[in-house]
Amino acid sequence: MNPSIACNPLAKSKRELRARLLEARFSAALEASSNESLSRQVIEVLKRFEPTRVGFYWPLRGEFDARRAIAVWLALDPRREAALPVIPRKHEPLVFHAWSPDMPMQPGHHQIPEPTSARVVIPDLLLIPCVGFDAEGYRLGYGGGYYDRTLATWPGEKKPVTVGIAYEACRVDALHRETHDIPLDAIITDTCSYPVMVG
Repeated sequence: MNPSIACNPLAKSKRELRARLLEARFSAALEASSNESLSRQVIEVLKRFEPTRVGFYWPLRGEFDARRAIAVWLALDPRREAALPVIPRKHEPLVFHAWSPDMPMQPGHHQIPEPTSARVVIPDLLLIPCVGFDAEGYRLGYGGGYYDRTLATWPGEKKPVTVGIAYEACRVDALHRETHDIPLDAIITDTCSYPVMVG
């Protein structure tokens, strides 16, 4: 165990909260109706913001699988593009590579599948998985800080719209915030949509 974590009450409580929320998320993910509802929410949020290039994520255990909804969205307009995150090196910002439903994948860092396309895409909207979230748009992830690091160093002046994907069972009243935490613009769950960003 990392000794700095062992003697830091905040880190310990965050780790314990993450463990509880991961368990709640896994249980919620077993409900077919919850996943069908989230699929509809993904399509609705894409209609609302009208992006051309969407970055999303390869689903890990307990995470909502957005691939089917993204495939439907792609099929409606040939100009649309989807991309998945690639980790060039541990603790570096993510890079997004083009993805299509029939694309071969390869294992990346943490053994998470990554596209073989190697073509960089700059998304104008990101779908970001949440372990937990609060109503003010702050998310709890796995603790690696990849999305905060990526958004803080985003290329160009205009940052993407950020939409968290979560199960309602993983909502908490308030998350502890650190200086590097960046709130999301919106969050969608299996029962609600939280329009944190006005517009």
